[in-house]
Amino acid sequence: MTMGWSFWFRVLAMWWLCLMLVLPAHAAINVVDDQGAKVTLAAPPQRIVSLLPSLTESVCVLGACGRLVATDRWSNWPEAVRRLPKLGGLDDANLELILAQRPDLVLLSSSNRLAARLRALGLTVAELDAEDLPQVQRLLTKVAALLGVPQQAAVQWQLIESDIRKAQAMVPPSARGTRVYFEVSSALYAAGESSYIGQLLTRLGAVNVVSAQWGPFPKLNPEFVVRAQPDLIMLSATEAEGLVRRPGWSQMKAVRHGRICAMPPVEYDVLSRPGPRLGAAAQVLARCLAPAGGRR
Repeated sequence: MTMGWSFWFRVLAMWWLCLMLVLPAHAAINVVDDQGAKVTLAAPPQRIVSLLPSLTESVCVLGACGRLVATDRWSNWPEAVRRLPKLGGLDDANLELILAQRPDLVLLSSSNRLAARLRALGLTVAELDAEDLPQVQRLLTKVAALLGVPQQAAVQWQLIESDIRKAQAMVPPSARGTRVYFEVSSALYAAGESSYIGQLLTRLGAVNVVSAQWGPFPKLNPEFVVRAQPDLIMLSATEAEGLVRRPGWSQMKAVRHGRICAMPPVEYDVLSRPGPRLGAAAQVLARCLAPAGGRR
């Protein structure tokens, strides 16, 4: 009887060894991107091209910065990505340079027109975007799955939520209820109440003068902002000086009394990227709202 058990144990061990030699080291990765396309990878990608800063940053916080081989020209965080080859922007990414990187995964925005051409050339492409907080969480979840580290998405989201709570604590009760206009560009695109910036402002106790019915990032009529009379204007420092020259804006109380939070490029970068640095973005907004912020 003992010899019998020993025999069958050896047979089972040999069968298991053969199975391990036949099976791939990693299970296939399957993710549906934001355009409904199925993205399939036989193993976690090792040569990644990212053509959107928020995607670049997501790859890095999820522990795969070393797998990036090139990025778009605007990706500048963390410091390590500054040294990578730059392949262009949203509308002018260089197809030949992308192909030269031999990527096994290209991450890009749904609005990037190169996706179909890259797929036609045999590259694996994932189109991912985010305009509100739930979509940012979904973006992190999908990037983590594509990288083969799905469990890391929840960890990173918990860190973001923790930083947002810290930002909430930075806003004094006297600043709650502040009516805010957040300008995305001088072409009068604004961050509406339903955008991730608008949702962060809401969580900080502010009131967005651009309601959710206008969409996440609407283009506004200049007269709308004048009529809205926000208590506080938030925008890039590069655009702040020209406010008084806009028709009617010099009569706005926020402009007359210097209730303007002009963010330097480093801080504005953080706010303009719907990705893993949203906790830091919330703290930038909190400093703008707090009277002690020094920029009001």
